[in-house]
Amino acid sequence: MAPPIALPETFARAVAGLRSAAPRPEITLEEVGAPQRLAPYAFALSAAVLRDDDEVATGRLILLHNPVGHEAWQGTLRLVTYVTAELEVDLAADPLLPGVGWTWLTDALDAHGADHRAIGGTVTQTMSTRFGDLAGPPTIGDIEIRASWTPVDDDLTPHLLGWCALLASTAGLPPPGVTALSDRRPAGAA
Repeated sequence: MAPPIALPETFARAVAGLRSAAPRPEITLEEVGAPQRLAPYAFALSAAVLRDDDEVATGRLILLHNPVGHEAWQGTLRLVTYVTAELEVDLAADPLLPGVGWTWLTDALDAHGADHRAIGGTVTQTMSTRFGDLAGPPTIGDIEIRASWTPVDDDLTPHLLGWCALLASTAGLPPPGVTALSDRRPAGAA
């Protein structure tokens, strides 16, 4: 039996922070294999957002750690994310969507006190229409957010909560504690 591998304290604390946060009930998290060639240490989570038992958004959050640091990261830890969701066609066609998608990320991090630096990324909007043997639902739209940032310390709980808020925004979930008008039933209705 091989002896356990000692992890750097910074990385171990960062992973513990990612594991400790509880997302809202519509978001399920799962630890998945992390890419091994990007940094000496890596950890990854995948997420699925469910609304009425339908998967409406997915994402992946990867923690990278290089104990000697990385110039472009401006630190030793780096978080990398990929989030995607299907959108209503009108929303997906909105030319303001990329800016709104980027604001979902930055506002979510700020709202949860996830202090960071060296943030960068892309927001992609696509429209798809199926034809021939793939004919099916009408035109659909998607948003894809890819980003990375450097946390200023190794407590990543606020970063995970911010990331979950990004997933919720991308999936079109109402803020916690708010019920969408379409979800309200009249008093006495079954």
